[in-house]
Amino acid sequence: MKKIVAFLTIALSIGNLTSCNQDFLDKQPQDQFSDDAVWNDAALIQTFINNTYRGLGHGFNNVMFSTYSDESMAVWGPVVNVTKGLINASDINDWQYDRAAYYVWDNVYKNIRATNLFFSKIESATTLDAATKNMYIGEEHFVRAYLYHNLVSVYGGVPLITQAYGLGEEYSMPRNTYEECIKFIADECDKAAALLPETQSAANAGRATKGAALALKARTLLYAASDLYANPTWAAGYANTELIGYKGGDRAARWRAAKAAAKAVIDMNIYSLNAPNPATLADASKNRADMFVSKASPEDIHVRYFLAKLDNDGAWPGRSNGPNGYHNWGGNTPLGQLVDDYEMKDGTKFSWTNPAHAADPYAGRDSRLYSDILFEGAQWRQRPADVIDKDPKGIIQTGYWEKWNATTSKVEVVAGLDTRKGPIEDWNGTYSGYYLKKFMDPNVDAQFFRSEVPWRFIRYTEILLNYAEACINLGEEAEAKKYLNMIRKRAAMPDITETGAALVKRYQNERRIEMAYEEQRFFDVRRWMIAPTVYSNARGVEPTYKLNPDRTTAAKATYKIIEVQERKWVDRNYFLPIKLDEMNKNNKLIQNPGY
Repeated sequence: MKKIVAFLTIALSIGNLTSCNQDFLDKQPQDQFSDDAVWNDAALIQTFINNTYRGLGHGFNNVMFSTYSDESMAVWGPVVNVTKGLINASDINDWQYDRAAYYVWDNVYKNIRATNLFFSKIESATTLDAATKNMYIGEEHFVRAYLYHNLVSVYGGVPLITQAYGLGEEYSMPRNTYEECIKFIADECDKAAALLPETQSAANAGRATKGAALALKARTLLYAASDLYANPTWAAGYANTELIGYKGGDRAARWRAAKAAAKAVIDMNIYSLNAPNPATLADASKNRADMFVSKASPEDIHVRYFLAKLDNDGAWPGRSNGPNGYHNWGGNTPLGQLVDDYEMKDGTKFSWTNPAHAADPYAGRDSRLYSDILFEGAQWRQRPADVIDKDPKGIIQTGYWEKWNATTSKVEVVAGLDTRKGPIEDWNGTYSGYYLKKFMDPNVDAQFFRSEVPWRFIRYTEILLNYAEACINLGEEAEAKKYLNMIRKRAAMPDITETGAALVKRYQNERRIEMAYEEQRFFDVRRWMIAPTVYSNARGVEPTYKLNPDRTTAAKATYKIIEVQERKWVDRNYFLPIKLDEMNKNNKLIQNPGY
């Protein structure tokens, strides 16, 4: 078996030619495999399974999920207009060529159909031994659970389909309740966990494990216990709230289930925090940066791997997000709101209204800022050959330099290499004054080469955060802080000591920073129901090295806070709309509120 790094699509024939007996019409098409060929060939069965994993996608598409939240901004595509680029959750239905495709109704159901087809055929497969067959069944329960988790996370209750419908079959069916869907996903995870191994061999890296199934269950139950789904009164006048949340029930029991699910992963004693005891803040920052460009970590629970020489479904994170002064695209650039939420190294909040902070905004901050974000003056990799003479040291330049021209007796403004007005590429690059560093391999020239940085769907730190959140909501604050402070120690940050509402806020910020760009924030701000507050106009910074009175240029920048994109929130964006095509095909569907 091969590590899952790429996928081959199998075309299954769905019928036979019957109207003619001529030999040439009875031949098997050269670009397809018949049903019998697939399900009686071990290699083709494995390839079919590999292809179902493809439905999970990955997070390294050109438009990352961070751009749908208050983490980042895509500098091209549907939100390129920085003055009127209103962010709308429903825009996701229009961005089907990117990450959001793996959450769009019809695309996900196509992949669910593939898992259902597997279950209808696998028992008749005669070329697999019992152990392999059971492992494959476990994998497909995991994949199907993950696919339904994606659907339910953005639509609420959806039709639970467990058979592979064929052409001409009637498949109209109503949406199941949100509660029924959560139970189905949790049950699928349990079925998967019972059949999957605790670890996979190196040759099978990337395939689901027992830990992956239990971790997905923990995430699903955590989301389900959250504010958004508890008696959703925000959808005033909506008659079918059972589709978007629980109608009553024991909410404390839901938090207990979420806590138990996370603890089950912890108690496996297989996973651990990466480099949990750094000697210094600098060590903590380096450890984190190294982890996100490494191919393996003790935190890895479910991972998608890539090979640089393959297309890998568009995975080219360095080129998509690196600074334009390196001939990269600067695609999903961090917002000022995210950068400002990285604390000071003593655990206090950063504030632009603090004169000391504003004068030197990137000094003395949370170690994770330096591993995650490229800002004005940050050290980065060596410049490309055609740029190195302009910057031999590899220092990020998102600022502007005021210089005195004695010949014209005027002030001239020189744009930095990594600005949209710079001399390298003035059509790409950041509006916010920041670039992403997390996931960016400094050893790879991303202009020409893909990195082999894997996409981590689920890692151990998320499980610790999930456990802590459940404990907080059960009033078990000491237990919650015990696990939160493990994560803080790994970042060389001081312990969290707050209680009550203050602890909730510290937890939410810790999760925001620790899981930045890892496809958590989009869901977190919704399930916590803080989206109306955080979906404000996107901010950035404009660093300027001003002209001194003696007409020399200042050595330190002055920072101006700027708005780079207009954004708004409306409550219907808690869920995506079901597309009209799907409503027309299935008249039993009920639309989500507000659409």
